Amino acid sequence: MTMSLSTSSTPLSGRRILVTRPEAQAAALGDAIRAKGGVPVFFPLLKITPVDDLEALRRLAPRLGEYSIIVFVSPNAVEFGLPALLGARVWPESVKAAAIGPGTEKALARHGVGKVLVPSERFDSEALLELPAFQKSHLEGRKALIVRGDGGRELIAETLTERGATVDYLSCYHRAPPTDASGVESALREGLDAVTISSSEGLRALPGLLDAKSFEALSAVPLFVPHARIAQTAEELGLRKVILTPPADAGIIDGLCVYFIHS
Repeated sequence: MTMSLSTSSTPLSGRRILVTRPEAQAAALGDAIRAKGGVPVFFPLLKITPVDDLEALRRLAPRLGEYSIIVFVSPNAVEFGLPALLGARVWPESVKAAAIGPGTEKALARHGVGKVLVPSERFDSEALLELPAFQKSHLEGRKALIVRGDGGRELIAETLTERGATVDYLSCYHRAPPTDASGVESALREGLDAVTISSSEGLRALPGLLDAKSFEALSAVPLFVPHARIAQTAEELGLRKVILTPPADAGIIDGLCVYFIHS
């Protein structure tokens, strides 16, 4: 979506917008919505908790220098994994840090890790794997570490293995959907103008959380998503008003503003 925005500083004035990011990542999007005059309504679709036992992270800490690249798949991977990995050490200069998107890059910067490999336009695994450092000539015979939550896509690991790297995983947090949908149901009763979704996994939790009437009401609300894969999931679930925005929080805000200026 590349339409130009109105000169109005509050194009979302009075619009109630559901923010479904995990709690730790929701504040920035909520602030951006408020800055445009909107009213963020928070309901995390995934609860993020640390792993119970950090021993695996601590055991790996002295061996960080063995890896050529360490990939952090999300800001949560940084916040829950990096402190235990580093301890009192600084990031090894010989190791490249990689992030799928700018949120993860900023999280790494907060922990003193700079010069991060990150895509410049699309923020997904496919874009990361297009970077020069992830090509076979740079990976063959090297070791790579992927820091993530439990489960998730295997594309990065599979591709790095195909390109000759030895790949290790390190899981440092759990993801789980909420068990109580009353927050969404209450928001739907009070009225929602838009819903933002940043995760296919979180989106898939919605049909099991909501009763048929609430899900039908949700399907009538414009749903803003920053990636084609999430849009496809939404359509498969029967959500009818799916708007694909540019990536990241900035893209979601642009998409919301364009939509409501022209609606």
